[in-house]
Amino acid sequence: MSSDYQRIETAIRFIEENAAEQPSLDQVAAAVGLSSFHFQRLFRRWAGISPKRFLQFVTVEHAKELLGNSNSVMETAFEVGLSSPARLHDHFVALEAVTPGEYKSGGGGVEIRHGVHDSPFGRAFVATTDRGICGLRFVDDDPAERVDWLRRVWPGARLIEDRRSTRAVAEHVFDRDPARHGAVQVLVKGTNFQVAVWKALLRIPPGRLVAYEQIARAIGRPAASRAVGSAVGANRISYLIPCHRVIRRSGALGGYAWGTPRKRAMIGWESSHEDRQGPLGSAASARA
Repeated sequence: MSSDYQRIETAIRFIEENAAEQPSLDQVAAAVGLSSFHFQRLFRRWAGISPKRFLQFVTVEHAKELLGNSNSVMETAFEVGLSSPARLHDHFVALEAVTPGEYKSGGGGVEIRHGVHDSPFGRAFVATTDRGICGLRFVDDDPAERVDWLRRVWPGARLIEDRRSTRAVAEHVFDRDPARHGAVQVLVKGTNFQVAVWKALLRIPPGRLVAYEQIARAIGRPAASRAVGSAVGANRISYLIPCHRVIRRSGALGGYAWGTPRKRAMIGWESSHEDRQGPLGSAASARA
């Protein structure tokens, strides 16, 4: 799965760098070292749609269209916690924040088990506690750096490498139909403002995009879009707390800690899934 994603990311990066020339399927396939036939099959296996259709989902024009439609989506989501009165979100995520004492101690007394697993978007480093997932990031780095990152975030916690216990968690998170496993619990460590922003992110339905300014308005801080951007960037539970669904008002993707090709891949992957399910997606929910 990870090797598939690496080729997909290479293809996305090639298309970004050569967009002005509108590369053909043959050219993109050659860039990832595959025949057109095998590349088409790989892409359909990964995204469920053709490369040409996928690329329509990751253009600025598509992003602007989603932004233009997101105001009513956000209003409804924040009023009732759903993407519409009749449909539920694709992820069911229960968010819990650490206590003030745990925040001050950096997670003192908390036991964290961690491991690296395959995902549709490359290798994922998953960290869990008995109260939920406390860290999720995509890794192409030195294994020691992953643990150093976790120790910086949770300096007082006890860290244990345990791929066996984190494997089921990773499979749950990246399942195409995560709702069938029940709720996903997450444990976050942040300021009150950061937690408010992260809860707001959980209200964005899969396959939708919002701007930083819309998040700021939704949490009652309309002048705080820059601070919202900082809180989005401080998110330590990638994908589940979907910071990849927040982009610039212009339609540009903006930055992403794990690379803009991966952010683009996530947006396209979710959009393709929603496209096949219908405009509102499958039944599920998100709560905070």
